[in-house]
Amino acid sequence: MRGPSSLAFRLIVAAALVSLAGVIAGGLLLSNVFRASVERQLDDRLIADMENLIAAAEPAPNGALMMMNPIADQRYDTAFSGWYWQVTPEHDTAGKLSSRSLWDKTLEAPSDATGGGLARGYTHGPEAQELRYVVRRISFPDMAALASGREDAQPKTYLFVVAADRAKGEAEAANFDATLLWSLGALGLFLTLATLLQVRVGLRPLRQVQERLQAIRTGKAQRLEGRYPREIAPLADEVNQLLSHNAEVVQRARTHVGNLAHGLKTPLSVLTTEASTVRSPLSDAVLKQTAVMRRQVDHYLARARAAASAEVIGVRTDAAPVIADLARTLEKIYGRKGVEYEYEVAPNLAFRGEKQDFEEVVGNLMDNAGKWAATLVRVCVAAAGGRVIVTVEDDGPGLNEDEQVRVLEKRERLDESVPGSGLGLGIVRDVADLYGGRLDLGRSELGGLKASLNLPMA
Repeated sequence: MRGPSSLAFRLIVAAALVSLAGVIAGGLLLSNVFRASVERQLDDRLIADMENLIAAAEPAPNGALMMMNPIADQRYDTAFSGWYWQVTPEHDTAGKLSSRSLWDKTLEAPSDATGGGLARGYTHGPEAQELRYVVRRISFPDMAALASGREDAQPKTYLFVVAADRAKGEAEAANFDATLLWSLGALGLFLTLATLLQVRVGLRPLRQVQERLQAIRTGKAQRLEGRYPREIAPLADEVNQLLSHNAEVVQRARTHVGNLAHGLKTPLSVLTTEASTVRSPLSDAVLKQTAVMRRQVDHYLARARAAASAEVIGVRTDAAPVIADLARTLEKIYGRKGVEYEYEVAPNLAFRGEKQDFEEVVGNLMDNAGKWAATLVRVCVAAAGGRVIVTVEDDGPGLNEDEQVRVLEKRERLDESVPGSGLGLGIVRDVADLYGGRLDLGRSELGGLKASLNLPMA
């Protein structure tokens, strides 16, 4: 992953956000469901105790209400235990009945229960306890009024209240929330790891495409080989077709360049031959101009071929065999005047380009060094900063700074007595430029010219 621009980063962040939202929503839902279940269980227990309390209530002959068999639960007899019941006449608080657990306290519960119906709510009890209560309004006959024969005797209404401390339920809910928290945290971690694994497995074909494209670019392969998923297979096919088309275009360009070379060189050779048979100012001018034309044709054909080659994807040239062949060939040519070639090439070093272009640029430098060297030409090929550095030195007269500018920039031929077109270094620089490289000239430790060629490495 490499930040927001990474496809893997986006997939993982999106999945993590969705998973986080789902885990939070699920956690809140489960917590609320559990709390509602705990409260419902408490309400069921309070309602059951209230029914027992109502069943134990009997109207007394004196018009009061008495409890024959109160709730048989020790918690209602323990002071401030958190479990309480209370029966209060609706209009006469003096006749209040309550559990021993209330001691001398009174429950404050609203009288909003309808006749025979239940009302639920929360209130505060002794010791600052937060209570859950149920309340019901129940009517009993007024036995004293009935015994006195009063025809207008009205039943007496009582508020039955049963309440319990919510602390235990809250503690159970808190324990459940804690368990739920680490459980969902573990689930979220598992989902994140599963997402990472899914993204890595899902994007593996894209990494394979990247690796094989890199192999093509460095010349280790020519096509995208292998089997790909249905979604990526069309991309691989299109890339392979593009590579084939690119190779065909380059091949046609090379063919045209070769045809042009043959088409121009033959007429130039005829003109040179014919002009050489007659010595006159006109023939001298023709010979001079045909020589210029030949140099220009060689120069621009080399540039055109190199430009086509530089666009080819996946080409590479091993440096060691090319240097060895060039040194062996040139030593046969210049060995007659006592010039020796020494070369050193780093192992497994390859130029990212066509073999013929590498041969041409390095061959030009080595050939030029052989022409001017007294006894020795030294060639070193090394790697530096992901580039191929070719250094060619000789022990000849060398070039001063002004002469280096004239040779490279103005393409002048400094000595007509030495065979050649005089465009070798210029062609080397142009080809190097087309490959994104560079040619530098300087003074060698051997006393002559030092040419350093910087080229892309495969």
